[in-house]
Amino acid sequence: MLEELEIRSLGPIHHAVLRPAKGMTAITGETGAGKSMLLNALRMISGGSAASRLVSPGEDGAWAQGIFAVEDSSPTVGIVHDAGGDVEDGEIFLTRTLPAHGRSRAVLNGRSVPRAILGDISGELVTIHGQADQLRMASAARQRDFLDRYAQDDGLLDAYRTAWRHLNDVDVKLRNVTEQESDAMQKADYLRESIERIDGVNPHAGEDDELKAMRDRIENAAEISLGIGGALAALDGSQMGADDAMGATALVDQAVQSLRGIHVAGKYGEIADRLASLNAELEDVAFTLGGMADGGEEPQNLDEINERIHDLDELTRRWGPTIQDVLDWREQAGYDLEDLDASPERVEQLRGERETAYESALAAADALHEARVAAAGELASRVTGELASLAMSGAALDIDVRARERSGHDGPGDFGPLDASGRDDIRFLFTPFPGSPQLPMGKSASGGELSRLMLALELVAADRGMNGGGDFAMTFVFDEVDAGVGGKTAVELGRRLAQLARHAQVVVVTHLAQVASWANAQFVVSKTVEANGGEDDGATTTVTEVRGDAREREIARMLAGSESETSLVHARELLKSSTL
Repeated sequence: MLEELEIRSLGPIHHAVLRPAKGMTAITGETGAGKSMLLNALRMISGGSAASRLVSPGEDGAWAQGIFAVEDSSPTVGIVHDAGGDVEDGEIFLTRTLPAHGRSRAVLNGRSVPRAILGDISGELVTIHGQADQLRMASAARQRDFLDRYAQDDGLLDAYRTAWRHLNDVDVKLRNVTEQESDAMQKADYLRESIERIDGVNPHAGEDDELKAMRDRIENAAEISLGIGGALAALDGSQMGADDAMGATALVDQAVQSLRGIHVAGKYGEIADRLASLNAELEDVAFTLGGMADGGEEPQNLDEINERIHDLDELTRRWGPTIQDVLDWREQAGYDLEDLDASPERVEQLRGERETAYESALAAADALHEARVAAAGELASRVTGELASLAMSGAALDIDVRARERSGHDGPGDFGPLDASGRDDIRFLFTPFPGSPQLPMGKSASGGELSRLMLALELVAADRGMNGGGDFAMTFVFDEVDAGVGGKTAVELGRRLAQLARHAQVVVVTHLAQVASWANAQFVVSKTVEANGGEDDGATTTVTEVRGDAREREIARMLAGSESETSLVHARELLKSSTL
């Protein structure tokens, strides 16, 4: 929701602050007062094109900033984070600086960003329906997206997208083995030879470290034997064949017996227990060393060990640095070899897989097509009903959902009638008045007619709960929606705008009191011309919120062009009656 729009040095507006209501806000004023500058400011912060001619005469540049309130769950928050920004206190600041000479600068929450980022974010926050903005809805992609959101066919869309991705994956594999057969065969030969080499050695993880440790022990066997013998002799001479030698274990045992022979109170028994525990540990060490002295390992051929280490080192140099890395590479190479196998059997297998994937995608597209056709009829009927209440009796919206025919030529790279969105060509066709031919939406219809068509679409969308992010997540701006409308129809137009404003923020630029009277807030754009010596020095435009008596006077001016007592009474009656 737009909380605040601030403008500086844009056209005739030197400085203005607009704080729209949560519901409906009306922008009124004399023709030519500068209401269009408010729309230009919104387009600027939405990433639209901005010409330097919009800068106020004599100023170095123009500046506009919009502050939007968003919920933490809003998809906009994710876009801001992806752009490297943060959302603090649930607010997003979109700012655009337009110099009199040079390039404009886009800023998101105080940080410079590409202009396209403002467009991505504002696309989730504000929708402008004016004569210059209707062409956006003329694109087939936007019409398809609108229909899908109305159809609420997310499950069918996800199923189709999954099938489409799988079809593309298989198609890429098939093209790799048919269109790039030579390169694929060379790579396959390399993978095959590499796998054969690794399998021939048949290593296991950590084997090289184990063998190197074994080699060290063999090469230093004499030193190891001498060291172990000396240690055993010191601990237990009997294990070295010297029965009369007293080792450490025997001496410690003597100490234990001596202490236990003391029959006087004291800590002698405790010390004897500690020595006995120490002796048990020494005996365990002596036993372990005795096993090592006996040659616990089988004799190994040092030449065979060195040869094996050489083979393993060759593997780790090519696919290492560790044996585990070699084994991981070999596993992945096996999968890659399957994909690159260009044998006739493999090609035929992939063709079969692609045909199956194609038929699955086609079936998913057909299910999506049926849902779109059903939703199109309902949506068109409801929008046509809304148009009748907006002074467009006889106008109609038709939605043509046409499934593309299967061509029968569905080889690699050719997906026939399918694309990323399904197999449908979707067109919104507008009949603005009885007898008129059906016109593609956005073509050959007046700005007012298109604005009311968009209002009808947004009303149906709001009733369907299509406003993303919850109530008041989107700000709708309508310009020229009241063109060619008057009397009771104008009252109904205002009512319908107010109805939309129950679920979304609505800002409407209007010349009609019957429309403005329904607004929760009203701002008047007025122009003051300063003259000097009979020549205009320039015009200044102000934007002022009117309330109470001031609003009654503005409504009276819009009704009768004056503030007579009769027009004021009529204005009060209109404001009082304009409630849902």
